[in-house]
Amino acid sequence: MRAFRIAVPASDLDRSRAFYEQVLGMDADDTVPSRLYFHCGDVIVALIDRRSGPGVHPLPDHLYFATGELDDVFERAVPAGAEITSPIEVRPWGERSFYCTDPDRHPLCFVDADTLFLGRGAEWR
Repeated sequence: MRAFRIAVPASDLDRSRAFYEQVLGMDADDTVPSRLYFHCGDVIVALIDRRSGPGVHPLPDHLYFATGELDDVFERAVPAGAEITSPIEVRPWGERSFYCTDPDRHPLCFVDADTLFLGRGAEWR
């Protein structure tokens, strides 16, 4: 079994599209009119249009992205409208990352792909 899609509600699909395209550095797949897909390796981040629904509540915890371009992503995030909640740092568990929120205040974390902590008995620092 594997996870293949994460649904992220968006209050303004156009604003969220601009944000994620700029920060992720990729174009959205707009095959479905009420959602946008970002193909992030084996997992799809699906932005779901919630303008006419029950409203948008931020995700309960961070959505994590691994990247080989952490510094570049950080430089794109601020002008895209991200609120940086923690700058690029090496965390106690060894990951080099930064934390921010998207326009709907969903918490995001971007991690240097070379420093991913994946569990399985890895040593904590």
